[in-house]
Amino acid sequence: MERENQLLKILESDARLSDEQIARMCDKETGDIKKMIETYERDGIILGYKALIDWDKTDREYVSALIELKITPQRDRGFDRVAERIYNFPEVKSLYLMSGAYDLCLLIEGRTMKEVAYFVARKLAPIEDVISTATHFVLRKYKDKGVIYGPAVIDERGNCL
Repeated sequence: MERENQLLKILESDARLSDEQIARMCDKETGDIKKMIETYERDGIILGYKALIDWDKTDREYVSALIELKITPQRDRGFDRVAERIYNFPEVKSLYLMSGAYDLCLLIEGRTMKEVAYFVARKLAPIEDVISTATHFVLRKYKDKGVIYGPAVIDERGNCL
């Protein structure tokens, strides 16, 4: 089991490594690594492969917000029904069931603060089981998924390079 976890940790830190490189790191045959990865993908253990982008270093205009929701759990379904409804919104990038003062925490993206406010007011707040929301705008990312973000490079006109 530890060797399997080793493979998953390697993929999680750098999914661009070749099967051959991973096989050397795990002291396994390349064919075994390929089979293990295929099995993990088929079983839903590996859910996808994504690049982590520092959008602040591009010309893309966007706003990220962390939103906390207090909701009423449903009989026999707990928080799942409400969570399913919320994670299907395209604006929602992440959704977590939390302990503490709020039940759900979601990370969303929009083009502007107004767009995020509209999402909260028109889509989240009206959901029958939502009791309250708290919206926090992300001002700057310093570290995400273990990757440290460097400072944005700004030209003399204030544009991001």
